[in-house]
Amino acid sequence: MKKQTVSLLVLLLAASGFFFSCGNTMNKNAGALEFDSIQVNETAHLFGDTAKPACNLIINLAYVSQSSDEKMKDSLNTYFLSACFGEKYMGMTPEEAVKKYTEKYVGDYRKDLEPMYRKDEQDKENAGEIGAWYSYYKGIESHVQLYTGHLLVYRIDYNEYTGGAHGIYMSTFLNLDLRTLAPIRLDDLFAGDYKEQLTDLLWNQLMADNKVATRQELEDMGYVTTGDLTPTENFYLSKDGITFYYNVYDIAPYVMGPVKITLPYEMMQHLLSDETMALNDVRNP
Repeated sequence: MKKQTVSLLVLLLAASGFFFSCGNTMNKNAGALEFDSIQVNETAHLFGDTAKPACNLIINLAYVSQSSDEKMKDSLNTYFLSACFGEKYMGMTPEEAVKKYTEKYVGDYRKDLEPMYRKDEQDKENAGEIGAWYSYYKGIESHVQLYTGHLLVYRIDYNEYTGGAHGIYMSTFLNLDLRTLAPIRLDDLFAGDYKEQLTDLLWNQLMADNKVATRQELEDMGYVTTGDLTPTENFYLSKDGITFYYNVYDIAPYVMGPVKITLPYEMMQHLLSDETMALNDVRNP
């Protein structure tokens, strides 16, 4: 799970170079953005036989439908497509990307599982003995969580089952500075050597949230048993502060679910950079 999260963040940061080059020539005003969504709920059975297992794909893609700046609209949608589906879909329209991704998901499902299913049918007398793990599902659902001034926060929720004891799910957040269309990173928000002090604040807030007094008590509850508590790039900005979002397995077992730690701006004031204009949009809307 941690590898999936890291891989996605690396992909998003790599793609940001393209958008930063566009942002330098754009109108500094974010423009009047309007959003729409494309929904898919596709079920496809192995061999096209409704008596056999199936895959189910659910997509809800939020995208920019209107803007006073067409270049900004196209660049944002390219960014969203890359984040939701991968780099190979960046050059498509939202409609094309959803259609192609759906076709590939169904095609890969059938190509990968039909030979194994056919062999299982031949090896087992009772079709009911064939594992339920042949029934796959995947969900990719995104929405604009916040749009104010020159700040846009975009959330993507993933969930997937490909056999095993349970599925996996994760959420990823993109905080975009619409002045440059570049993602906002922790190094943009904080000044100097901030990571150790920020880590202490995260520990203290997590203790307060759980009404305990020591780190050992948190560890006894299951926290930091699957990973260290450090500032994550998977965060989102809001009027309440910065929320650091740890997906399942990042710092705690699956059974504990994702962990959210919100630090109020006042608590981090001594660490925040004075040069991050995007914070003004959310703190003083």
